[in-house]
Amino acid sequence: MKLDENAPGDFFVDSNCLSCAACWKHAPGHFRSHDVEAYAYVYNQPKTKEEKDLCFKALAICPVQAINFQNKSLKCD
Repeated sequence: MKLDENAPGDFFVDSNCLSCAACWKHAPGHFRSHDVEAYAYVYNQPKTKEEKDLCFKALAICPVQAINFQNKSLKCD
């Protein structure tokens, strides 16, 4: 389940997050730890290719596959 704190956009963290810190250490400009609960979320969607690459690397290293990517610009009919 997608977490409500995620900023609108293509990347999001779901409820499988264990708050291991890998994402916000790797891409601190895009991921944060929740102040009270034990999970991370996307607070700033990437805009440049470099920022997207950082978020994709965070997605790849997530030990529980809690980071997701949904390309909202691709529409299926």
